[in-house]
Amino acid sequence: MSETPKTAAHKTAERIVELEAELEADGRAAVDGSDLEAALGVLRHWIEGVAAVVASPALGRVTLVHADGNASSIASPELAFLLSGPARAKPAE
Repeated sequence: MSETPKTAAHKTAERIVELEAELEADGRAAVDGSDLEAALGVLRHWIEGVAAVVASPALGRVTLVHADGNASSIASPELAFLLSGPARAKPAE
């Protein structure tokens, strides 16, 4: 029997927080309810400040360049692939 996405998300978030604790780094997971809604609101606002996106599928990274010139990286082979020009997924017709 496969896990529901919510269960998988909870387990992944818990594992990440535990790994960070081993490095004596504090982590906080928002997986549902008002905590998740608040985190998504912050992310939406943060994304709105993006002025450029650099997708690097070969590196599995997406770099967001904000209007003030600061850059933030997201390590995600899937996102980099989805954002890459020629490899961009085409909508089904």
